[in-house]
Amino acid sequence: MNPELLMALVQTRMPYGKYKDRLICDLPEHYLVWYQEKGFPAGKLGGLMATMYEIKLNGLEYLLKPLRK
Repeated sequence: MNPELLMALVQTRMPYGKYKDRLICDLPEHYLVWYQEKGFPAGKLGGLMATMYEIKLNGLEYLLKPLRK
């Protein structure tokens, strides 16, 4: 796993919508599932959301805990 990508997940905030200003790593799983079915947005944001979806799907959230500090 790319360390820069993991850091981006704990530093990047959702720029719009119901969860505006929430960190990507803190987006609820149901929201990421909804986007996965609908299609993630293009660009970096979509890539981060897709990565967070995979992390949550596979129970790998523990990888982000040390980076939150």
